Amino acid sequence: MSSTVIIIPSRLEAKRLPNKPLKIIKGNEIINHVYDLAVKSGAGEVLVATPDKEISELIIKKGGKSFLSKDRHETGTDRVYEAFKVYYSDKPSIIINLQGDMPNLKPESISYLSNYLKKGLCDVATLASSLQDKSEIENNNIVKVVTKNNIQNSDFSEALDFKRIIDPKESKFIYHHIGIYGFTSKALIRYVNCKRSKLELERNLEQMRALENNMKIHVGYIKSNPLSIDTEEDFLEVKKEMESND
Repeated sequence: MSSTVIIIPSRLEAKRLPNKPLKIIKGNEIINHVYDLAVKSGAGEVLVATPDKEISELIIKKGGKSFLSKDRHETGTDRVYEAFKVYYSDKPSIIINLQGDMPNLKPESISYLSNYLKKGLCDVATLASSLQDKSEIENNNIVKVVTKNNIQNSDFSEALDFKRIIDPKESKFIYHHIGIYGFTSKALIRYVNCKRSKLELERNLEQMRALENNMKIHVGYIKSNPLSIDTEEDFLEVKKEMESND
């Protein structure tokens, strides 16, 4: 077992797009695309944490590793923690929480995140890209991150805030947040032992729990703009993009 593990939380029960992990793009299920890109990153061992046997069997059939988690968790990070604690016995020093709905994320983005976290400069590391246009700024499904410094032409910078609704005049450095998180083991244990915070619940953003408990989140910039699939419209957009890249 490597000191870095990539844990992908995935479940069939989603309010906006049920059975999302099993939707097909280019002849393959979304969860398989995500698993494959995680493996290609070479950042560490890859594990899918799911309460659904259908997802688990799909991963095992292709020779991958799967952990059957509890049915109910308040957040995806809680599901990741269960796998870290039970499957890995708390041993890995770096845990990457990779969302199971980003099949167009580039593998090198995961290794970029992992390599930075190994420097020991923060509790949590995540990624962001440029906001493409006004419609993205106004889209409440797209999470924005505000950073202390410009990350577009430099290294990682400290995250100051995460919002769904934002006024561009509020800050100079606003980016499209990408839903991948790297935790140190100490940070993950600390995070899940904190109560769900006020802004986490108000904004429906897990990362606010870390900020409100004074955990240091650093954000790195990537040029690509992978989209999390939350709705049917997202699915069709990602499907079109991936199929056009052949």
